[in-house]
Amino acid sequence: MRLAQLVGTGIREEQAAGVADQIRALFGRGNLATGANPRVEGLYVAWAIEAPGAKSAPDVLSLAGGGLVPPMPAQRTGSLDVFGTESSATAGPMRIPLTRIGSTDLYAYAGKVPDGFAIRWQYEVDGEARRQGQLEVYSQHPDSVADPNVPHGTTTQREKFHSNLFKGTERDWWVYVPAQYTPDKPACVMVFQDGGGYKDFVPTLFDNLIAKGDMPVTVGIFINPGVFTDGGRSNRSFEYDTLSDRYARFLLEEILPEVEKTVKLRHDPRSRAIAGSSSGGICSFTVAWERPTEFSKVLSWVGSFTNIANGPDFRQGGHNYEAMVRKAPKRNIRVFLQDGANDLDNDNGNWPLANQTLAKSLAFAGYDYKFVFGNGFHSGTQGRAILPDSLRWLWRGYTP
Repeated sequence: MRLAQLVGTGIREEQAAGVADQIRALFGRGNLATGANPRVEGLYVAWAIEAPGAKSAPDVLSLAGGGLVPPMPAQRTGSLDVFGTESSATAGPMRIPLTRIGSTDLYAYAGKVPDGFAIRWQYEVDGEARRQGQLEVYSQHPDSVADPNVPHGTTTQREKFHSNLFKGTERDWWVYVPAQYTPDKPACVMVFQDGGGYKDFVPTLFDNLIAKGDMPVTVGIFINPGVFTDGGRSNRSFEYDTLSDRYARFLLEEILPEVEKTVKLRHDPRSRAIAGSSSGGICSFTVAWERPTEFSKVLSWVGSFTNIANGPDFRQGGHNYEAMVRKAPKRNIRVFLQDGANDLDNDNGNWPLANQTLAKSLAFAGYDYKFVFGNGFHSGTQGRAILPDSLRWLWRGYTP
């Protein structure tokens, strides 16, 4: 049942027990004692909590911290709370009143929020704080939905890869080959870091955009960071956050030649793109920065352009790109950045400021770039929501 149909002021007492059971089934009965994580369907959001003995109806309260929280006060309209669309950095916290389901101990809310809605939330029962969390909500792009009328490519998991450049590691990886690929026409290629998180949804986008002619016939490589075989320690930060050409060499000398044993790829930089999130985002930028004659298209979500790989003198990290882009000879690369105002702020740096500063440097140096800045957190939620149009922008004007 649609979330918005579950909660309302018009629920009759004889219906309440049945509605409460539906809500418990939706959220999981065991999750409701301290307040369940919100459920999302499109732009509809629902919260629920079981609060025996509550003296008044609990609320969901927005929490400040980490960046701009859109304070959109709920307005009672019929059976639902409908949010406004104005954002302000100075308004007070937002309270979402929960509705008691008949005479049960269950309280819930369901309503529609604006596209791009992002808050840190907390349940509050009689002034006592309960469970906290964060939420981002975006509408689903139609190109993210599988279309039975377009040709579908195939995604294959390859055998674990053992690297010579990152000795002692192995990694999982997958290769997507579009249905339109033919051996007589080498394909473009796009590499995704932390590939296990992308392999289940990016192929659908590629199917749709390739069929529409909005991107060329492109092979997708989804590759995870290395894990040491003598204990399982991840090599992710070393591979992704270090400012050097080593990861670029790993792709060019090891991964791409392995793919080309079965699929022919184009070698010109205009036909190669690279993408990632967080440390995978700065890794993607570093590959193109170090080898612009090999990769010319970069897609970064919540990129870690901060001082993670700080080195022995605490100054070696990715925060240096802000200055390097301004001072170094301009690379022939195209860069798409995404970040949110509620991204991380810790001893490595401030992610929103780092991405904004890098975007300013790209603008100053005359790069072909785009920066999408929302209200979100350190997640791929917004990046995934805008990915179809991000890919269109990245591949625009492409000709073999």
